[in-house]
Amino acid sequence: MIFYFTGTGNSMYVARQLSENPISIPQAIHQESLTFTADQIGIVTPVYGHEVPSMVKEFLKKAEFHTNYFYMVLTYGNRHGGAAELAKKLCEDCGITPSYINVLLMVDNWLPSFDMEEQKRLDKRVDEHLAVIQADLKAHKHWIAPVTAQDRAAHQQFLDRMSQMPPDAWQHLLRVTDACVGCGICEKVCPSASIRVMDGKAEHIPGNCQTCLACVHACPKKAIQLTVPEKNPNARYRNEHISLQEIIQANQQS
Repeated sequence: MIFYFTGTGNSMYVARQLSENPISIPQAIHQESLTFTADQIGIVTPVYGHEVPSMVKEFLKKAEFHTNYFYMVLTYGNRHGGAAELAKKLCEDCGITPSYINVLLMVDNWLPSFDMEEQKRLDKRVDEHLAVIQADLKAHKHWIAPVTAQDRAAHQQFLDRMSQMPPDAWQHLLRVTDACVGCGICEKVCPSASIRVMDGKAEHIPGNCQTCLACVHACPKKAIQLTVPEKNPNARYRNEHISLQEIIQANQQS
């Protein structure tokens, strides 16, 4: 049994390599019962600022997992900042004892820092690293990815920068331009119902935005942009193995 969170398809792709029928967290979190039992239970999720998205944290806190082998695979695009250690602490805070946590380098979809055209050209050896993870899980390996002092310093630097910003800064990262045609794709790919089409135009609703940038990357008119500069405003990304419709099925809330 595998649960996943995805914005642009990376974690969905990984989850599908590990299970035939992975379960979307944005859909599962609304179930009446959040008690799950299986020989293995896994979470595949990206990390934002080296930690899992707030919805994944909420899911882990609410759910009850009955398994002898709980694992996490954390996808990241530049530096993981000790993500495995942070995820281990999160699990323990939620009463979960993780058997295995690993990190997987993939394309980084964070537009303020990365040009998507350049990212697409990089060979991050995803399938090679994924094969190692598959073998580990098949063998029920007990292992937590190592974290260095440099990793911890990178995360602390991030926290220091965040402390100088308003607490809700990420909730005001998106803006909708007049290029919007009201097609509704942004609304359909949003995992938290944080963007709606009203009177023929998309409107971002702050408060529960996961900053996954699914809406920005999926907009066919590039009408949803950031309130901070982008490396390449003309470049967008979706995992090459995942269709737009598949992301809609995973995330749509209405």
